Amino acid sequence: MNIKELNPERSPQAAYGARLRRQREERGWTQDHLASLIGCTGRHISAIETGRKPATLRASQRIDVALELTGTADSFEREWRQMKHGILLEGFAEYVSHEGRAAEIRVFELGLVPGLLQTPEYARALAEGEAQRGFITPDQAEERVSALMERQDALVRSRPPMVLVVMDESCLYQAVGGPKVMAAQLQRLAELFSLPNWIIQVAPFSIGARRSFNMPLYLLTLANRSLLAYAESLGQGTVQRDSSFVVPLLNAYHQLQGEALSQAASLAMINQLRKGTP
Repeated sequence: MNIKELNPERSPQAAYGARLRRQREERGWTQDHLASLIGCTGRHISAIETGRKPATLRASQRIDVALELTGTADSFEREWRQMKHGILLEGFAEYVSHEGRAAEIRVFELGLVPGLLQTPEYARALAEGEAQRGFITPDQAEERVSALMERQDALVRSRPPMVLVVMDESCLYQAVGGPKVMAAQLQRLAELFSLPNWIIQVAPFSIGARRSFNMPLYLLTLANRSLLAYAESLGQGTVQRDSSFVVPLLNAYHQLQGEALSQAASLAMINQLRKGTP
């Protein structure tokens, strides 16, 4: 049998396939055996390993179960999410894997409308800007938009999470994509105020040094009531689970909510901006 030589450096998809083959061969398994464990055919496993077909999220999760890698740093689900999101900061894919199952999501954002609130056009304008600067490819830009829409879709479920958002006032003034894109984005923000599981507040410029954070922050309360924090700097994203680190962040978030405008005042500010947007 001719075994195709793999080049994991060719693409992220090729690296995924090469690692799958290596993990399988280390266990002495045939492609047919692995296929029987995850519910597909040996030919499909071959196509994934050689990069002819991309793995799906469901297949990646089943591969993790078969290889006993679920929830580990080496999980194929984690690698799939990293590919799906394009070039993103370390830790973000891990964060997203928890976000879709969280009971409560708390967000603080500076400068840009938070991703969970973005319209597709706003998100696309941001991603295309990244592509134009050469940070990602055009294909990865489109993947980012698709991945963001999947994150938003994951919030629509029988028991939706509580989503608490504090946006710095600067988020409302950063012109992204032109007047039409911004008009639609502001309308989207106004519509979210009517949803019972969303609490949106604007942190006005006037609070000055009383603003608790100087970088974006995400705080999750998971179904078992454990806490998880994700924070980003310019070059790194970090997931934290240690309660001694996360609880002070949660307390600071509550203090920020107290300094921010009420929901009614926040909506009034957004509607005032809408009146001045063509």
